[in-house]
Amino acid sequence: MVWLYDLGSALLGAAVAHPVVALASGVTIVAALAVLARRRGWLERARRHPRATAAILVPLLAAALPVGWYLTSPLVLSAAIDEPPPVVAALPTPSPAPSSLAGAAPRATSPSSPGPTATPPATPTAAPLLARSGSFHGSDDFHFGRGTARLIETAPGTFVVRLEGFAVRNGPDLYVYLSPRGDGYADGAIELGRLKADTGNQNYPVPAGALADPARAASVVIWCRQFSHLFATAPLAA
Repeated sequence: MVWLYDLGSALLGAAVAHPVVALASGVTIVAALAVLARRRGWLERARRHPRATAAILVPLLAAALPVGWYLTSPLVLSAAIDEPPPVVAALPTPSPAPSSLAGAAPRATSPSSPGPTATPPATPTAAPLLARSGSFHGSDDFHFGRGTARLIETAPGTFVVRLEGFAVRNGPDLYVYLSPRGDGYADGAIELGRLKADTGNQNYPVPAGALADPARAASVVIWCRQFSHLFATAPLAA
């Protein structure tokens, strides 16, 4: 099946890159098949034996149409999403103590004076957000990729991959991976889930404990599991 997808991708890529040539080639092929069928008498035989013709054509169409739709539907189907940025945990920091005036004598407290006031609560401050980031590029002219991938630490040891301004060629069975290689998918890549949409901002939590060292995350990859095909890669850098 991989060779079938590669062949389909090559043909679709050529058709997208050169639509006029593709249309002219398609018309020429259809006309040549019609002339050949007429000369060989295939059309006349089909009229004489309609049941036999149907017995041959129906199974062929039943197999060809779903496969053709599965391979070509990404050209006409698209989905968009716009998720907000991930929430980052705040780290508490103690509030600074009030400074006294230099040289001022301390005031005596009377028995009726109230006790020491309570210390105000700690003021939360956000931890550093961005761990690593990079820009997407497609695996070829047909499988394009655009936008930015960000590896964000939302809490100590907890990471989220965010895709921003993202767009990729739609395709079957697309998944998001965090790869140890900077040039694409590799064994040991961390699966983050099925791609939610081919365009838009989206978040993918990294499974707990899967990424001990963010420096080992070399790229974010869009990968077709069905056909083991690379669609887009975003090499990550600090």
